[in-house]
Amino acid sequence: MVNVIYPHHEISRIMTAAVVNVTFRQDLLRNPVSAIENGFGEETFILEQEQSERLSKIQAGTLEEFATKIIYYT
Repeated sequence: MVNVIYPHHEISRIMTAAVVNVTFRQDLLRNPVSAIENGFGEETFILEQEQSERLSKIQAGTLEEFATKIIYYT
């Protein structure tokens, strides 16, 4: 069963921040929950509990892999 947690406005904002800022991207890949809680610049992100739980389980080495796992997280 595929559980799609994308698209969602906040997920889109998080992915955009990861594309444009290498430090945020590295933090997101290293520890998604911490990166999201810390935000990006003056931006904050608010996720539903289920989304946070799913993101916390993603392990990815690249942003492409991370995005794929968001779309098709099982």
